[in-house]
Amino acid sequence: MARVNSGHKILVVDDESESAILRAVRRRLEEEGWDTPVIQPESGHSLGEEFEAATLWSIEQDLPDAVLLDVRFGEHRDDQFRGLGILEEIVERWPKLPILMFTQYSQGPDRETAVRGSLKWNAQVDFIDKLASPDEVVLRLRRLIGTAPETIPIGNQILVDVSARLVYVGAENDREVALEIQGMKFEIFRELAATWYRSPGELVAFARLERYSEGEDPRASLRVRIREIKDAIGKAMDTRFGPSELIINVRDQGYRLVPPKS
Repeated sequence: MARVNSGHKILVVDDESESAILRAVRRRLEEEGWDTPVIQPESGHSLGEEFEAATLWSIEQDLPDAVLLDVRFGEHRDDQFRGLGILEEIVERWPKLPILMFTQYSQGPDRETAVRGSLKWNAQVDFIDKLASPDEVVLRLRRLIGTAPETIPIGNQILVDVSARLVYVGAENDREVALEIQGMKFEIFRELAATWYRSPGELVAFARLERYSEGEDPRASLRVRIREIKDAIGKAMDTRFGPSELIINVRDQGYRLVPPKS
């Protein structure tokens, strides 16, 4: 099966791209299916100006899905906030390109400068500490990018293939298609999966799901379809999901997807 986000790119702009922190972040992004090309100035030096030129050229040549951009480049005073200058250039040229600013400034006036300089733009820009977990970096990038990929993994046992309109259940090398999840039931589950992918824990309102229901009582029809989805996936996993598992009904609000425990 195709990897999640296959063919998509997160451009990494950091003069410490081989550090343990960056390697862990890149590995986690690649597990999600993103390629993580790293900016490497032609001279091999970590000069801020060279990183700026190389970054703009790379985006111009092959627009990525998002950019992970460090605030600081090297020890020279002029490069202390070089990333903010690169950010300004990117925002002016590609105002809709999502950018996640990455910094080791943890406190004091340097951090305040980094935060203000990152978040002052009316653009898709966010800010995160380098000490944040790789999972948190992935989550922030998902939210910035704002769209779900063509294949969405839900835990280790479920995969939604949006382009093929199929739900696969089982371990990675032993998956089977949940044939009962077709038509409107697939659309309901796709909506839940895409919302969970962008923002785990977010609720999907009844109104967004009832458009995939029929009959005089769309809420009741939706309940039946949700139950059938849970039964189909549970059958393939040799289990039965209870009311507080997989798809949860939040009274008077909507439904929330919860990945099954491995």
